[in-house]
Amino acid sequence: MRFNFFKTKKKTTVNHEGQTAFKMTPELELYTAVVTASLSNTFYEKETDRLDRIIGLMGKVNPEFIAKLAIYTRHHMHLRSISLVLAVELSTIHNGDDLVRKTVRKVIGRADEITEILAYYQLSNKRIGTKKLNRLSKQFQKGIADAFRKFDEYQFAKYNRKTAVSLKDAMFLVHPKPENDAREVLYKKIINNQLEIPYTWEVALSLLGQQEFPTEEAKASAVQSKWEALIESGRVGYMALLRNLRNILKAKVSARHIELVASRIASYDEVKKSKQLPFRYLSAHRELKQLDYQYTSYLMDALEEALAHSAENLKGFDLNTRILLAADVSGSMYKSVSPKSKVRCYDIGLLLSMLLRMKSKNVTTGIFGDSWKTVSLPRKSILSNIHRLDKMEGSVGYATNAYKVIHSLNRTKEKYAKLMFFTDLQLWDSSAAGNSLKKEWLQYKKTVAPQAKLYLFDLVGYGHSPLSLQSNDVHLIAGWSNKVFDIMDAIEQGKDALDVINAIEL
Repeated sequence: MRFNFFKTKKKTTVNHEGQTAFKMTPELELYTAVVTASLSNTFYEKETDRLDRIIGLMGKVNPEFIAKLAIYTRHHMHLRSISLVLAVELSTIHNGDDLVRKTVRKVIGRADEITEILAYYQLSNKRIGTKKLNRLSKQFQKGIADAFRKFDEYQFAKYNRKTAVSLKDAMFLVHPKPENDAREVLYKKIINNQLEIPYTWEVALSLLGQQEFPTEEAKASAVQSKWEALIESGRVGYMALLRNLRNILKAKVSARHIELVASRIASYDEVKKSKQLPFRYLSAHRELKQLDYQYTSYLMDALEEALAHSAENLKGFDLNTRILLAADVSGSMYKSVSPKSKVRCYDIGLLLSMLLRMKSKNVTTGIFGDSWKTVSLPRKSILSNIHRLDKMEGSVGYATNAYKVIHSLNRTKEKYAKLMFFTDLQLWDSSAAGNSLKKEWLQYKKTVAPQAKLYLFDLVGYGHSPLSLQSNDVHLIAGWSNKVFDIMDAIEQGKDALDVINAIEL
């Protein structure tokens, strides 16, 4: 599938700043809206508006594309909730074959997602009363029943929480058939609430917190010993380790245990297996920067090393490939990605640009708002670079004059092979003088660098572009994961984002 060429005035619209923009095809708009969805309010769009727009777009595209997008979003972009939403909404608009079953089975990647997908189904279909989950489609039921076979007792017990929809509820709804005697025993344990409580770090620390100690020193010693035992046991998952670095330092564990933590955090295999979104490392790094413990800087170095692994497989960046990275730091980019997160769209743009900065050997880096400013930065200090750029907040103003980036190149005649903008695409001319990124890009292509390519990294997904896509070497990529760079590699091979999604196996 290819993006449509936008050649008529009917394909134009205006963005949220009132600037002329180009409409996207329904498939492309759905892709950008989904992979940038945290199901929380953005600067220009409320959570319910985003969800309504996604559901509306689903009615305009092929159901098979929706299924593949759901799987791509869950397993490539590592976004859980929105992929479950897609699977549920697909079940309401499509029936007659096993497409829904395959989609539901594949998007459920954790035991608690069995109950989460049913909870959203209940919410989406506005079910009330005692039978909130009756009349599930057969294919939807079969998909959930298939998903039950993915998990063992530990995984079920770990996520067997007191929620609106329980695992027992799910069992009675979909009736998964046990394939052997052991499975039958496990399913009966779920029904009878007899799952063995797993020994997890949360349980261990909770039990410790319920004990009484004669002195604060004795309590502190017990907490230290417990954390050291947990670290040695390997029972603390990778993401839990990232989130507990403060608590580990506060517990004053030994140098040997700090080294064990750092080695896991910085392990190439652990990083790849954990599939963390890059901004998780940024959150942990920021947390550590506020602390003054003996081994704080040691763990910060481990985070730098871990994040660097995310860029190791990027292709096409040698000394002959001159690249310009431009990060949008306008006011609209300061919205948090979710209510509980301190990470902003601004941070994600800086983070992705710094990942590329580390891999690129011939690169100019900068930020734009009212104006455009280049910044000299070391290649291998991703998180420290972001901290430095953070301190420059306001230095270029808070408008979105992206055109000034390329305007400066038209003036200096500097040639770049690739220009990459990390932005929410709400670009305009704050001087109201009629300047635009489109005009500057067309001039740059005509008079300075005819072979140059422009990559627009859409970090929010409002559904329109400042330039016509798939013409004049303009390409769109969306999302927050380092997996967005796989799309960029596909573009280099003559493909695009939709080609990558359509290649997903059902």
